[in-house]
Amino acid sequence: MNRTRSRPAQRHVRSRDLRTFIKAAGELKTKPTQQSVAKLREIGIAPQILVCRCERPLDKELRQKISLFCNVPYEAVVEEKDVDHSIYEVPLMLQRERVDDLVCRQLQLDAPAANMAHWQEILRKIIALRTGCALPSWGKYIGLQDAYKSVYEAISHGGIGNDCGVEIQKVDAEDIEREGAEKLLKGLGGILVPGGFGERGIEGKIQAARYARESKVPYLGLCLGMQVATIEFARHVLKLSKAHSAEFDPNTPHPVIAAMLDEQTRVTKKGGTMRLGAQPCQLAVGVP
Repeated sequence: MNRTRSRPAQRHVRSRDLRTFIKAAGELKTKPTQQSVAKLREIGIAPQILVCRCERPLDKELRQKISLFCNVPYEAVVEEKDVDHSIYEVPLMLQRERVDDLVCRQLQLDAPAANMAHWQEILRKIIALRTGCALPSWGKYIGLQDAYKSVYEAISHGGIGNDCGVEIQKVDAEDIEREGAEKLLKGLGGILVPGGFGERGIEGKIQAARYARESKVPYLGLCLGMQVATIEFARHVLKLSKAHSAEFDPNTPHPVIAAMLDEQTRVTKKGGTMRLGAQPCQLAVGVP
């Protein structure tokens, strides 16, 4: 005997992001959207909103066709055209398409009208920033597009918050070892040295930290970037000429950075051993 189970009433909104413009044909097509929705229905998913990615606006005829063949209301066929400046334009675009009203109606939510003034101000800053500065990023992995993605995004957002555009110049730490810091850094508004692992490029990062200190250029050292600034200060201000991190030189007479934390001295395999979160820290600086 076959037994069937009734499905509970859907209390959520299912949307689907679909591309409608076919470059090879040079026009908008609805067939890929229809086929995608048909595949969804085969696995039991019935979209209530269709978000259609496109490079050109959807006209009334196309929306009506998608609505008819995909069995969604006309107003639930949403245009999401490629934006001109920033991904942060997308929420405003979707609001113009009344997506927020659609979602509230489907979920039976009684919500006040959205106030997007703050979001619009953020977008204004992105598009028309009042000032700008150049900030080099020193690293070993700059050839990899996403290696420091979170750092770059954080800096860009900091610029937006201060109404300032930030131009990030990516510089390989090994280049400064060959060409010197002044040649590559002169005239820039700040220096950022991000995190990393391994000895390669360390001396170049130390030179960058020294140039920043001596030239009074703002310096931001993240993780390893903080460590190289400590090494540089110990070498050239405290006159500990052989100061280094015990990670890179276990025999240094002046280990200003420990290779491992005290509680990790028995760790033999690195990986997932970094200590994260707030920890008490005591700093003691003495000049010999």
